[in-house]
This record gives sequence, structure tokens and C-alpha cells, in this order.
Amino acid sequence: MIPDFTAPIWMGFLAQDAAEVPTTIVPGGVVLFARNLDSEPVTGPARCHALIKALHQRWGQATPLAVAIDQEGGPVSRLKGWVGETPSFRRIWTTSGAAGAEAWGHLWGEGLRRLGININFAPLVDLYDGIPGTGLGDRRASGDPEEAAVAAAAFLRGLEAEGVQGCLKHFPGLGGTKVDSHHALPELTDPATVLRALAPFRNLARPDRLMMVAHVRTPWSGDLPASLFPGHVADNPWGIPGAWVTDDLEMGGCTDWPWPERIRLALEAGHLALLVCQSQAALDSTVAALQALPDDLLQRAVAAGQHYRRTLPPPNPAPFDPAGWADWVRRVQQAAG
Repeated sequence: MIPDFTAPIWMGFLAQDAAEVPTTIVPGGVVLFARNLDSEPVTGPARCHALIKALHQRWGQATPLAVAIDQEGGPVSRLKGWVGETPSFRRIWTTSGAAGAEAWGHLWGEGLRRLGININFAPLVDLYDGIPGTGLGDRRASGDPEEAAVAAAAFLRGLEAEGVQGCLKHFPGLGGTKVDSHHALPELTDPATVLRALAPFRNLARPDRLMMVAHVRTPWSGDLPASLFPGHVADNPWGIPGAWVTDDLEMGGCTDWPWPERIRLALEAGHLALLVCQSQAALDSTVAALQALPDDLLQRAVAAGQHYRRTLPPPNPAPFDPAGWADWVRRVQQAAG
């Protein structure tokens, strides 16, 4: 691998300190998981802040580095070790409506901003369906498209008011599927189901807002998942705009396609970033696949990623604020009841 190879990859890694983060490529972004956060609630947040600050210094001098996390609350809460249990999106919506969704958007946005994280992979606008075993459950606010859009819009108002970008997921909608895309490829066979699921995305999409595309087969995508099909990304026939990113390309929903084909299809579909989050082997395979592609295809994605990154706020040079963090944790725990 080439040490200064610039790649349209937002990568995961295993480290908690910057010195241990691989430097074999120049990624467009990084994705943090609970494994990257020291679970010690007093020293862990400061350590995370130092990690992110160092990564910004390494890769974000010219353009802010994309630093993302999945902080939805409820069952998907990377900060759980520091703040404890928090309500799911559905619980927030059903108990406190748009006001509650906006308040939690503010809370998560403030906490992420204090750490130096500038992207939250939330909210879900997939429609609630009550189907078990899909990994979605109460992460979704409502089964009604209008309510789902109102809940997500409120959450985004709070989140983005704090200087953290949101992300609509999982386009074109996983509501009605019966398997978890982490493990297998879900399928939707009814066109009306997909068209109904598109409504919240249509209401909330804009060219500079992240749109995470699902590994899901639809009536129009043939054998491909939506994530690898141009007709469900940049060339979607519904005219829905977005700053397009794949769901994690190591998930079971796209493993039927070998890495070189998977990467080529994802770039041809129009993604600005390929999420490769779990293993060094997958990262190496992705880089090898990228280096074998035509340069114009690669550079188109790199340029789109740079364009999106210019919408991110510049890193805050201020040191970590332990007192402010402790006050924020208190308020999160108070809101969680």
C-alpha cells in the first residue's frame, strides 16, 4: 500500500490513541465505535478528544476531517459507557414528540461537539414495522411517513444547531424487511412499500446532507443491493439529492460481491465515501481495489468527498473541558430519567 494514497474511504480502526491508527492511506474520514472509547468515564472522554484532535492534525489541515459516530441513543449508543442508558428514538417520539426529538438532538450534538466529532450517523427514517430480528426495532420513530419525517427533522434541528452534521439512513428504507443487513441481504418485493418509505427521505434530503444507502434489494435494483446500484444512489429516478455514503461494506448484505467488484460498483453508483469499518484486511482489500480502478472514477469520489468536507466546521482548537463535559453528562442522565 502507498502511504500517501488518498482514498474515498471513511475507515474504522481498533485504536484508542492516534499513534496506533494506521497511516497507510489518507482517508476522507474516520468512524468511531465503542471500541475506540476508553470506558473510564472520567479520563475516557479526554482521551477521545485527544485522539480526534490528533487525527484532525494529521489529515484535516486543509479540509476538516470527517469524524463520524453512531450516536442514536437507545440500543445504538456508542457513548453508553459514559452516560448510561438513554431512550430510543421511538420512545422519545411516542412520549415527547418533536420537542423531545429536538431536545435529544441538541444533547447529542453538544456532547459530540465537545469531543470533536462532527458527524452523527443519525437519525433513522426507516419506517417502524414491528418485525423482529432486523436490528432496527425502536431505533425508528414511527411507521407513518409524515411522523417519521417530523421526528427526524426535529432531531436534525437540534443536532445541527450544535455544529454536528446528521445523516439520513437507511435509503431507500428498510421498513418491511425481514432480515438484518448486517448478516444477510434483505429484500423488498412490493414497489408500493419502497415508494411509501421514500417519503421521509424526500422531505428531508438536500445536496449537502449525508444519505447512507442500505444494503437492500428492491424491485428495481435487480440482483444488486441499493448501495451498489446507481439507480438508488446518484442516479435515482425520484430526484432525491444527497451526499451519498455506503453502509459498512463489510456487512453481510453485500458480501456476495468480491471486493474489487464491490468497490467498483459503489463508486460507479456515486458515493463520496465508502465505509470500511471493521478490519485491516478489508481496508487493505479496498485500497487494492481502488488502486486498480480508472483514475477518473477514483478522483471523482475524492473530489466529492472534499466538497462535502468543506461543509464541516473547522476543528475547535480549545482544550477539552472536563467541567463542561461533566455538566453535559449530568443533563443527559437527568433527561434519560
